[in-house]
Amino acid sequence: MLEVKAIDTYRGPAQILHGVSVDVGANEVVCLVGRNGAGKTTTIDSIMGFLPVSAGEIRFGGESLNRLPPHERAKRGIGYSPEDCGVFPDLTVGENLMISRWLGDEVARKRGESRADPEEQAFGVFPEVKSLLARRGLHLSGGQRKMVAVARAMMLSPNLLLLDEAFEGLAPIVVNRFTEAVMKIKALGVSILMAESHLGAATRIGDRLYAIDRGEIIFHGAPKDALADEKVVRALRG
Repeated sequence: MLEVKAIDTYRGPAQILHGVSVDVGANEVVCLVGRNGAGKTTTIDSIMGFLPVSAGEIRFGGESLNRLPPHERAKRGIGYSPEDCGVFPDLTVGENLMISRWLGDEVARKRGESRADPEEQAFGVFPEVKSLLARRGLHLSGGQRKMVAVARAMMLSPNLLLLDEAFEGLAPIVVNRFTEAVMKIKALGVSILMAESHLGAATRIGDRLYAIDRGEIIFHGAPKDALADEKVVRALRG
């Protein structure tokens, strides 16, 4: 479904990614783990089109994304929940969700396709969001903002969901809630690429795992094998 082939990405004059390759199959949860500054967010930003790649290629559903702006990548069926949540503070939760719903409706209309009820999908994953619809983004807690960010991405009816540090800063009980949500999203047939700092959380949730350090992939394989790899554990400890 998603193929990231040997990409190089810069932030200003600094090269952050060095030949990074990642792939995500249909109905699969893939975790990209690494400590802060290792290149996880830069990888997600490159896939979503917020940063241009200077080498390599990103393909989704067989189509090259390299020259497409972010909104066109979203129209191809890529949902995105950023590390900072990106919830508009002056809009209500309902208005935040409608932004993705409108985009998804536009795509379905142009293609002459019907799509699953986006509200049913979003609230099926996080029913808690339904009680927050009238609340402004400014007045949400950290956990609530993350729920809204994921629900907003699901309103697009994506085929692939990019989650950047979904568990960051959450209490253990809330992490368990998000783990359940990821499993629900997978059950809907949505593939997930998840950037995560904590190896333990990633191994509980991922079908496959990549470890990144200093902008290079240092491991790819089964999550249980990552736990036994000293190089991976050492890199995550910094």
